[in-house]
Amino acid sequence: MKLIRRLLAGLLSAALCAVCVPTATAAPPETLPVEIEAKSAVLMEVGTGQVLLQMNARERLYPASVTKILPMLLTVEAIEAGQIALDDLVTVSAEAAGKGGSQIWLKEGEQMTVHDLLKATAVYSANDACTALGEYIAGSDAAFVQRLNERAAQLGMQDTHFENCTGLDDSAQDHKTSALDVAIMSRTLLQHEMILDYTTIWMDSLRDGATALVNTNKLVRFYAGTTGLKTGTTAKAGCCISASAMRDGLHLIAVVMGSPNSAARFDAAKALLNWGFANYTTVTPQIDRSLIPAVGVLGGVTDRILPQLPEIAPLPVEKSQSGKLTQTVDLAVDVHAPVEAGQVLGTVTVRAGETVLGVYKLTAPAAVEALSFGFVLHRLARRLMQLRGS
Repeated sequence: MKLIRRLLAGLLSAALCAVCVPTATAAPPETLPVEIEAKSAVLMEVGTGQVLLQMNARERLYPASVTKILPMLLTVEAIEAGQIALDDLVTVSAEAAGKGGSQIWLKEGEQMTVHDLLKATAVYSANDACTALGEYIAGSDAAFVQRLNERAAQLGMQDTHFENCTGLDDSAQDHKTSALDVAIMSRTLLQHEMILDYTTIWMDSLRDGATALVNTNKLVRFYAGTTGLKTGTTAKAGCCISASAMRDGLHLIAVVMGSPNSAARFDAAKALLNWGFANYTTVTPQIDRSLIPAVGVLGGVTDRILPQLPEIAPLPVEKSQSGKLTQTVDLAVDVHAPVEAGQVLGTVTVRAGETVLGVYKLTAPAAVEALSFGFVLHRLARRLMQLRGS
């Protein structure tokens, strides 16, 4: 019987080495419970990346200025890494000054801070400001575009290829992405809280008030809880938006691509967000410690170890299921020494009804060395001394 238990423990340990912590359930079907005018759409929860709604989520489309989410991400990452600073002065090149479309009319040789260029990019969707930022970060516009595509690949944005950092597509042949990829890069950007200082601005100015800025995202003013994020419009792309909002701790991203007009994209984004806030809430499951016994250590200097509980972030749950959370523990009976700190000993699966919300690892809180001949002698000697003393 003991041999069987050891074999089972070994098999479980091997299986658990490959266990991940999924934070999202399977994607919903390609149907929407709300009517929208768009070619594709995605509703995603920010904390976990769970897709709550989708329609043609992987269709490759022109994104227009929604493209700028990725340049903004690279900018805040460079700032937080200490590679650039908000008060750095950027000298504008002829190439940046020559960008058409939405702009703040930068002049060649003009200097502007990273802070102001980022603000112009986020609020006014300025192509010249975005290009100037990219050149400052990467050395040239071409090098920056290469970095954008590399970062997109790192994020798993399988449908994305950018030919520029602005979204201008008059001469673009394959400057495309998908609603799902836009949601992925939007979620990543929103994990950097500093961006909210820019994406939630409704009106501001540059050049000591000489250049007025009004946010292209009307939801910033008119939709409660809006946190951003970016609009885009061209003849090829139609009207697009990645709209994010937070209410009662639930942070959502609604991506809408290919709407026929600006009003339709805003109506679509609001419809998706309204549905999400009406039907979902967030919960933070509390693992029941009484369900998790100590695990035996075979051949170790310690006989048993009590698994360490994981930290669980808030999870999106359908409101109808929020009171039906259950947890199932799958734990090794014993493991063989040596045991490494952080070694997976088992898992806890959290469900809401029949829906798996997440599978979380139970780990060893500290390392346990294997018994050695010297350690056994030392332990025996100490025991003999205790017996003599008694």
